[in-house]
Amino acid sequence: MSVEEHGIDAPGVARTLRMGLVGRGIGLSRTPAMHEAEAAEQGLDCRYDLIDSDGQAGIQLSDILDTAEADGFAGLNITYPYKQDVISLLDEISDAARRVGAVNTVVFKDGRRFGHNTDFWGFAESFRRGLPDAPLETVLLIGAGGAGGAVAHALSDLGARCILISDTRIDAAEALAAAVCAAGGQAEVAPDLAGAAARANGIVNATPMGMAKLPGTPFDVACLRADHWVADIVYFPLETALLKASRAVGCRTLPGEGMAIFQAVRAFELFTRLPADPDRMRATFRSFGAE
Repeated sequence: MSVEEHGIDAPGVARTLRMGLVGRGIGLSRTPAMHEAEAAEQGLDCRYDLIDSDGQAGIQLSDILDTAEADGFAGLNITYPYKQDVISLLDEISDAARRVGAVNTVVFKDGRRFGHNTDFWGFAESFRRGLPDAPLETVLLIGAGGAGGAVAHALSDLGARCILISDTRIDAAEALAAAVCAAGGQAEVAPDLAGAAARANGIVNATPMGMAKLPGTPFDVACLRADHWVADIVYFPLETALLKASRAVGCRTLPGEGMAIFQAVRAFELFTRLPADPDRMRATFRSFGAE
């Protein structure tokens, strides 16, 4: 069985499951509620823990994985800042994770650790549903981290002809642009944000800028035009400063909830070997409100 097939539609589904999310500053995550509610709807007993490294000086990612595996976890979701660091701790990763260079879902099975990237599919599915006819000749992507990598490759697969990548870490932007090109897409580094915005049909924020704890916008919103479409991967708050400014100008927008929901849909399937209902998971997500 390939790693892409691993965990889905397999016999012997466990009725009691334990999963978790590993990251920093994740106390307000909606992921546990989405997984636990969907599991309950399918007759599963699921416990989903938050494993937050904030305030835990010296905690090691390797120890977290060792403990979770020993405690019988079905798997872990991985978020900032560990999506790239976790790769060296795994036995096998999917083609999508290898292409993106980041893992956000780890499945434990038969003494082995399988790494996946569900952000890739999550952003693509959100885009297909939320901006189905958006022009993709030139797209400005801000952020070249783990999430940015998933978004860049998703945009390329969606048909983006040229992706302009901006990051304060020029080496990260260069590496991501090279990876997109190596996979058959077209990308280049964009050191001048204003100039890149002027060239672009659409703009994606794949940085944490705009989160409740990191307010603001990733670029000067004076660069926005009414014919831009704008997507944000931040979902707390759902109405980021960037999206608010974009709507005020007349841009079509795509909030971060779609990527958050669809990556969870795919992760649930990997953990449980059962298909998830996106509408139910969306309803759970939205039960938290817009803030």
